[in-house]
Amino acid sequence: MDSKYYLTEVDKNPNSIFCYHNLMGETFIEPHSHDKGQFLYTEGGVVHVKTSSRMYYLPARHYMWIPPGVEHAIYPSSPRVIMRNLYFPMSATTTGFYKKEGIYPINNLLMELLLFTKTWNGDITKAKKSKYAIVYAFKELLKQTVSKSLHIELPHATDKRLINIINYITEHLNQEHLLPKLASNFSMTDKSLYRLFKKDLGMSFIKYYTQLRIFKSLEYLTNSDHTISEIANMVGYSSLPTFSNTFTKIMGKRPSEYRTSNEIYLDP
Repeated sequence: MDSKYYLTEVDKNPNSIFCYHNLMGETFIEPHSHDKGQFLYTEGGVVHVKTSSRMYYLPARHYMWIPPGVEHAIYPSSPRVIMRNLYFPMSATTTGFYKKEGIYPINNLLMELLLFTKTWNGDITKAKKSKYAIVYAFKELLKQTVSKSLHIELPHATDKRLINIINYITEHLNQEHLLPKLASNFSMTDKSLYRLFKKDLGMSFIKYYTQLRIFKSLEYLTNSDHTISEIANMVGYSSLPTFSNTFTKIMGKRPSEYRTSNEIYLDP
């Protein structure tokens, strides 16, 4: 699907709800924005959603709400990823949930309604409201049933030194990185590197590094047949219990549970 679809079709009728399902086999969707708010649901793997300030990691069986006007690029982690989109017109007075980017686990009610809409594509207008009442109710249910947003995201570095350091960590994620050694490798002191993380990213080195490892492991869990022990080693953990406990603390479920829940439910 080329960028023209995103730049013209979604917003062509400003009053319609626009449905688009079965995005499978995509590798990259270029930066774009919409006048409508976007509900993006995924199965079969992790989807990276990159905004001007953050990289979001949208796991399978979760959805992301993207407010109107937020420029974003989308990178599915594998060709088997399925994405389902609903775009909703928003009034200028919209507040709360609909104004904030967020990632949420999908509940059973929303899942059933999404299953019902999976064959719909294109514009749904008020003239068709009686036939497509469910999708109109869907928007309200998002706000009413929403749970706490999962912080499955990492901020973008802006300092060139930190960009180089993060690139190095990412490229050598199978190794364990300690702050003193990392600082020494880049001719910095421990304190100066610690302060740089806090100043540029708003979080400590250990928090950023831990989340980077866990978010990368999501891709391995969904896109490979490696054992969980192998995946732990691939993201720099020599201890399987430590990896598993850290994963559970951040993601709310154990790695084995996450892998099981990644099976595709809404067949294309």
